[in-house]
Amino acid sequence: MIKTYQPGVDDDAIVDIWLRASRLAHAFLGEDFIAGEADNIRNVYLPMAETCTIWVDNRLVGFISLLGHQVGGLFLDPAFHGRGLGRALMDDAVARMGTLELDVFVKNDLGRRFYARYGFVAIEERIDDPTGEPVLHLRYPA
Repeated sequence: MIKTYQPGVDDDAIVDIWLRASRLAHAFLGEDFIAGEADNIRNVYLPMAETCTIWVDNRLVGFISLLGHQVGGLFLDPAFHGRGLGRALMDDAVARMGTLELDVFVKNDLGRRFYARYGFVAIEERIDDPTGEPVLHLRYPA
């Protein structure tokens, strides 16, 4: 079930999911960087984004955060990958917004495969300033 993010209620679960998913998909960034970003997720990104959560058996297992038509983040508890939950969150966002864009690290093979299967196409490559890593800017629909 998809629900609207509840500030102050869902924060701990969202940060925990973000940490576990980032350690899997963004291991190349290093543990210090990932751990340091957790506070930004809670205090900077969540308050400025429109976030929806997805629940399985009364447990928050994933979320998508939008900044207008930009997907700021799509993360699932790794134990729930491959169940169509990421697609459900993306379908909900597309139904509400139509066109979506996002950035994904070139080294994030997991994310790149998901977005390619969904139908996103790369429109630009650049270097992410905070990390120095290359990112692809993607758009849906193409």
